[in-house]
Amino acid sequence: MNILQRQIVIGASLAFFVFLFVMTTFFVVFPLSDWSLLWEQEMIDVPFIIFVSGMSVFIGIVFGVISGLFWKKQLRIVEDGLRQIEQGQQAEINEPLRLKELELINARIGKIQKHLAEQTKLSQKLASEKAEEQEKRIQEIVSQERHRLARELHDSVSQQLFAASMLISAINEAQTCSDNIQAKQLKLVEEMIHQSQLEMRALLLHLRPVALKGKSLQEGIQELLLELQQKVPMKIQWKIEHFSLDKGIEDHLFRILQESVSNTLRHAKATTLEVLLVKRGNLVILRVVDDGIGFDVEKTKTGSYGLQNMHERAVEIGGTLQIVSVPNQGTRLEVRVPLLSLD
Repeated sequence: MNILQRQIVIGASLAFFVFLFVMTTFFVVFPLSDWSLLWEQEMIDVPFIIFVSGMSVFIGIVFGVISGLFWKKQLRIVEDGLRQIEQGQQAEINEPLRLKELELINARIGKIQKHLAEQTKLSQKLASEKAEEQEKRIQEIVSQERHRLARELHDSVSQQLFAASMLISAINEAQTCSDNIQAKQLKLVEEMIHQSQLEMRALLLHLRPVALKGKSLQEGIQELLLELQQKVPMKIQWKIEHFSLDKGIEDHLFRILQESVSNTLRHAKATTLEVLLVKRGNLVILRVVDDGIGFDVEKTKTGSYGLQNMHERAVEIGGTLQIVSVPNQGTRLEVRVPLLSLD
């Protein structure tokens, strides 16, 4: 039962009981000699007793409707403010609260919002400092490891592939045409070695750190998606708006995107992937949508390290993460982060 229905019932019941009390008191003080007069006397062709009781209930219902609508409107104002806070927005109550109790509740909401805003600012500031520190260390470690790995691959595997290619080429040149099957097999081996050389060169060229490495979030996303376009048989579309963000927010959003795209490539069996990065008011929205097989979010959430990691990263920067997945229709991941100025 909502508040409007409750007020109507209360109003009608109260009016009826007040009517009974007043009538009882009246008849005790001024007793009637003949009670049948209550039924014989009529008002608008209705017996007096029924008319008066009916009017009492009607007035009670009207009072209940008016008071119920009033309370409903006042509570909806407070609810709208709480919903705005839940969505990471600044609570704005444009209509006045006419009850002192609700004004006190609104004041409490304002204090809670201020506290949450301070926590969000601090979280974003700490995330920025942490990201900058970590990126410096990671860049140095990854750069050293990348060069070491590239050097070892070049000095060992690449050289061996080159030697094998030269050897098989020499064998093919010296091979007589008497055995066509053997010649074809050797030619196939040569082509395989040549393809392996090409793949090794591509691997050496694409060895790079996974962090943004000095690039903006928009540049990192475009580079990642362009590279995916060349490597995976999937239609990839994106819409990216250009705006500046704190380093910590950029780092966390980029890693959430990486994890989401990785999950799509490994599990979704999707044919299309859409990425959206926009700024709407004081909110940054990152959305990743695919048309894959989907999954049960509630069952997967508890046992998935990737989903847990994405959720934690969103919370660290004061944002929210929502995942909607429909079997055989796809998955939609959306991160919303409020932007607050750091004092």
